[in-house]
Amino acid sequence: MAVAKGIIGHKLGMTQMFDEQGRAVPVTVIQAGPCAVVQRKTAERDGYDALQLGFADARERRVNQPARGHFKRAGVEPKRVLVEFRFADCDAYEVGQELRADVFEPGERVNVCGVSKGKGFAGVMKRYGWHGGPASHGSMSHRRPASGGATDAARVFPGTGKPGRMGAARVTVKGLEVIRADGERNLLILRGAVPGPPGGVVRVSKTPERPKRVARAKVVGAGR
Repeated sequence: MAVAKGIIGHKLGMTQMFDEQGRAVPVTVIQAGPCAVVQRKTAERDGYDALQLGFADARERRVNQPARGHFKRAGVEPKRVLVEFRFADCDAYEVGQELRADVFEPGERVNVCGVSKGKGFAGVMKRYGWHGGPASHGSMSHRRPASGGATDAARVFPGTGKPGRMGAARVTVKGLEVIRADGERNLLILRGAVPGPPGGVVRVSKTPERPKRVARAKVVGAGR
């Protein structure tokens, strides 16, 4: 069984690299770790298995008393960010252990979770990509959402697209390839884009392996 992996980091930005064939590959650079294992939760004691990681040192006077005791019990310095990873098997980790970017290997697939960029209040054309109404001079509805109600129900149904707040939501991008993992400089380079602005906090976890499909034998003449 593959060991579950996870780490917290800051998105530094995007750039490009060149592969063996000389093709430009867009990549995202993440300052991943170092992270400390603050707590291990078990199904017997807590009802589920999970690993709590801390990232980015914090001043002790900035941490309240309960959190200060929590970090002291784990034997780690106070952290600004605490993230819990639900893993089915956490036996490979110990409380107080330090995790760096080289916990991942090039070629692995990871999921990246972060808060997307906030766009503020947006209309339906920007928010949902609607094409809008006719652009002719006589049209009175160019960028409006038109009618959103019903004639018999006399109400607006849930899920109807309306203008409103866009972005600033939790987004997960799955299956990104690890191009490079530098444990000395705490840099993790992933192929593609990840959610959030530069400097945003992201959590990186290994993409769970999907069970392989078993081909069913075709029975000739069945049902006759």
